[in-house]
Amino acid sequence: MPVRSLTQVEAAERARLLTVDSYQVAVDLTDLPAGTRVVCTSAIAFTCHEPGASTFADCVAEIESATLNGVALPPAIDGRIPLTGLAAGNVLEVVTVRADSTQGDGIHKSVDPADGRVYLWTDFAPDNTRCLWACFDQPDLKAPHTFTVTAPADWIVLSNSGGPQIETVGDARRWTFPPTPPLSTYNVVINAGPYYELRREGAGHDLGLFARQSLKTVLDRDADELFTLTTQGFEFFTEVFGMPFPQRKYDQVFAPDYAGAMENYGCITWMDWFLRRSTPTRAEWDLFSRYLLHELAHQWFGNIVTMRWWDDLWLNEAFAEFASNWAAVNVTSYSDAWVAHLAGEKLKAYLVDQGPTTHPIRQPVRDVAEGAATFDAITYPKGASVLQQLMIYVGEAAFSKGLTKYFAQHAWGNATLEDLIAAIAGETDRDLERWRTAWLDQAGTDRLTLVQGADGFTLVAKGPNGEPRPQVLAVGAYRRGVEAADPQSASAGAAAMLERIALVEVEVTRPRTPLELPAADLYLVNDGDLTFASTRPDAQTRDSFFDNAAGLPTPISRAVAIATAWDMLINAEATAAEAVRCLTGVLAVETSESLIEPHLNRAADAALLWSTETERQELTAMVAATSLHLARNLSTRKVALRGFAKTVADLEGVAWLQAEAGDDLDLQWRALTRKAQLGGDITAELEALLAKDPDPEAWVSGLTVRAAIPAAAEKSAVWQQLVTERAVPLGSVHQVTTAFWSPGQEDLLRPFAAAFLDLVPEFSRWGLMPATTYTRMLFPLFGVDAGLVQRAQSLVGDAEPVVRANLLEKADLVTRMLRARS
Repeated sequence: MPVRSLTQVEAAERARLLTVDSYQVAVDLTDLPAGTRVVCTSAIAFTCHEPGASTFADCVAEIESATLNGVALPPAIDGRIPLTGLAAGNVLEVVTVRADSTQGDGIHKSVDPADGRVYLWTDFAPDNTRCLWACFDQPDLKAPHTFTVTAPADWIVLSNSGGPQIETVGDARRWTFPPTPPLSTYNVVINAGPYYELRREGAGHDLGLFARQSLKTVLDRDADELFTLTTQGFEFFTEVFGMPFPQRKYDQVFAPDYAGAMENYGCITWMDWFLRRSTPTRAEWDLFSRYLLHELAHQWFGNIVTMRWWDDLWLNEAFAEFASNWAAVNVTSYSDAWVAHLAGEKLKAYLVDQGPTTHPIRQPVRDVAEGAATFDAITYPKGASVLQQLMIYVGEAAFSKGLTKYFAQHAWGNATLEDLIAAIAGETDRDLERWRTAWLDQAGTDRLTLVQGADGFTLVAKGPNGEPRPQVLAVGAYRRGVEAADPQSASAGAAAMLERIALVEVEVTRPRTPLELPAADLYLVNDGDLTFASTRPDAQTRDSFFDNAAGLPTPISRAVAIATAWDMLINAEATAAEAVRCLTGVLAVETSESLIEPHLNRAADAALLWSTETERQELTAMVAATSLHLARNLSTRKVALRGFAKTVADLEGVAWLQAEAGDDLDLQWRALTRKAQLGGDITAELEALLAKDPDPEAWVSGLTVRAAIPAAAEKSAVWQQLVTERAVPLGSVHQVTTAFWSPGQEDLLRPFAAAFLDLVPEFSRWGLMPATTYTRMLFPLFGVDAGLVQRAQSLVGDAEPVVRANLLEKADLVTRMLRARS
């Protein structure tokens, strides 16, 4: 059935015309253990401010019956139920059937391969509530929701509010939940199944954790840290937002086959990939801590106060991303959160912001389909980095006071960018109108370059349209000090430590700013990483910059140097060899365990994906040697051996790694994948490891090994499962595709790169998350040339916005890689 995307004009008119008073939603899940059918009845009470007017309700599911004020309605057209002759007070009642809950948007039935148990989750962002029941599916028609869910007797049912009444109905149970506060339709949820449950008190809240039964031991292992982080987050946000979370119950559900995470009010849904089957590394915990705090921050930014329309999506996502780092560095043990943000997400944002899909942080969004395409690195990490700059620009105290005012004024309603800026502007003397225009309404990245001339130093700042944005940053001057104490570190590239002899704070207001800096061996622009800008060293110290970065004294200064080197690589201003030299030098001395893993992954990427064929072997060997150096330290050994598994050059090294891995099944899988890439015989070992691994998704690890094998028949078989059958959980697609597009297998991969082009028109029909995942993760990295990339770009015209954006973004990335390889 064709479905139209709601436009902003239509949403504004409907919001002007209607006030939604309440939703009463009954959901029947009793068919799911054996079948796939879900039946829903939604009763919507709403007020029309112009009696006699007409509008429509949204519904994509099959409609069994629909009445308005007791009068039967005609069939839906393009996913819309016509509503004519509205009264002042109205009740719309619609019975819908979702015949297949295993495919499509909004709802998913999952069967755990470990034990056959069935679980169900819903996911309604941005406008998928209509895929299950009738509603007014737009963010500014908020209303209380009351859910009644009938489910198999052995299931737990979870929704936004706590304290449900539970009664037995035949061989099932009926769960009736108290009404929620006023929520947008995309913020509500139903999660159900025979979940394993843990509960604990924290920060005055009743905290719950849920996972499928086959992951019980993993949840038990991680529960203390998860409860601690949640408690710390509640305490911090209550203080800085000036408003406690108003509900006692707060659940977090780790669901099978889910992709990403969703901030449903009072009931977060996570993909259970976050419950690492292998004991998480420090970097993995660092990343998850920020994700957890991100979803918690959404309870305020997104749920309590919601954007009016999708053009202000950043009000939700950028603020949640910013707030997660803000909380992590202040109240958790993950005090390197902002540095980790730079080493990971922020570098992705620099790439996207300098590519064809860049857009203003806030931009016009004509319809919801366009809004779905803006869940990207501009909205999230760039937005978060810009908000960090805003806090520095106005001061943390003024920033927090402005947020307190914002929540007090707009709680349980909808707000716009102007509302937020006005709240913060009232606490500062800064001109935030100019700041808003420059940072939020303008796409692209500023370039900051240090120039050394006869008259001294000048910071040259250039914005995307010429004039730089107003911003505050710092430039550090560093001089060589004592020789590196560890000779192993010295041999890896850290010849001498650097001492900061000056730190100059700069407020950029014009294209050229004179600076007083002493003579030094290295100058670091954006020292401390206070702003979002592409930076360049001065020309005189450019060539030594890559080697000297290892001598910088702090994790943040070293990470800023790496960011400069990486930005130069992606813009063809540095070679892969220079980037690898910089990264391996820093890794030899890095002290932050939150950074070693992302830095090591980036070094491996530079060597494997960005280098020319002639230098690939040498650069990969450098990364492997650095990994072995790091493996001598017990605290970084696991991460280091993972890096070695990516870059070990021969089967003898793989055999050593397998012996070192011992009972670490995750590392055994990584080693076996590398053995497959190198052409080793893995048949017997693959069968043995599959039999040994209790992970419900061990078969995906086995498929990853097969994906790496340099044989056409294996590539075809993996393609069948991965692409044709789409059997791989979305959270694991990247794992398989990374092995599939292996360097050195170009001739084997060319037919599959061509086959990717045939799939592009299909992606738009796969739903939001599958389309996003497959467009991004399946884009060929090898067996591809400039001509194929251009053909991929030519296919974007008829694609849905989310497919178009991701396709262009990946095409730009691969184009840059091909340029670096040549």
